[in-house]
Amino acid sequence: MTPHPLTWLYVPGDRPPVVTKALAAGADVVVVDLEDAVAPDRKAYARAATAELLSEPQLNVHVRVNALDTPWAADDLRTLTPLPGVSGLRLPKVTSAEDVVAVAEMARALPLYALLETALGIERAFSIAAAHSSVHGIALGEADLRADLGVRDDAGLDWSRSRVIVAARAADLPPPPQSVHPDIRDLEGLAASCAHGRALGFLGRAAIHPRQLPVIESAFLPTSEEIEQAETIVKAAMQEEGAQALPDGRFIDAAVVAAAQRTLTLARRT
Repeated sequence: MTPHPLTWLYVPGDRPPVVTKALAAGADVVVVDLEDAVAPDRKAYARAATAELLSEPQLNVHVRVNALDTPWAADDLRTLTPLPGVSGLRLPKVTSAEDVVAVAEMARALPLYALLETALGIERAFSIAAAHSSVHGIALGEADLRADLGVRDDAGLDWSRSRVIVAARAADLPPPPQSVHPDIRDLEGLAASCAHGRALGFLGRAAIHPRQLPVIESAFLPTSEEIEQAETIVKAAMQEEGAQALPDGRFIDAAVVAAAQRTLTLARRT
């Protein structure tokens, strides 16, 4: 089984040397960004440079294309979807299931990841997540969402975060990764934010600099104590079926066992 990605490293598509470095940085997924990280007068160059780089097979490289209502989106999709080095497309500012279906019909069954960055996108989270079999995940774009909602502090986004996590689960998709932590020097703040995101139900996180990757991975991998507890639960379930109480007083049932098995699966990636 392929391990669930924990780190998604964004890199500007108009800087090919930086993209090349990112491919060797150790992220589970490298996301070549043609959207927010690229100025309008650099869009064509970024697309061409990305197409050249991804004309050969690569491992776990996604491209964030421009939003569908922009003049660049059609050329992005037409140029990039046939390339053997593209293993997924990230679709920004999705607001409806129809947005996803339109891309899926021309994207040769590439995995699609919808980014929800507006109030309307959040309201339609489940219909977007369930729009097409090509949808492999959804996630938040928090910078745009914060601006759209007029949120004044980070806690104001927690309802939207939970909404997206629930929608992904309801559509039988993997838990979403967290949105980026914009301060690349604030590693303590990143770790604290990851801990909060993990508590909400996120799994993994997008990054904008390689130095963020080990902090993210450490935050989302189970601790030695969590692994030990999960092993105890799974061992007990193998010895006796059904609900039971462990010697330390903890009650376990099928749901608790399933959670323990997920913990051990995640631990095996190390």
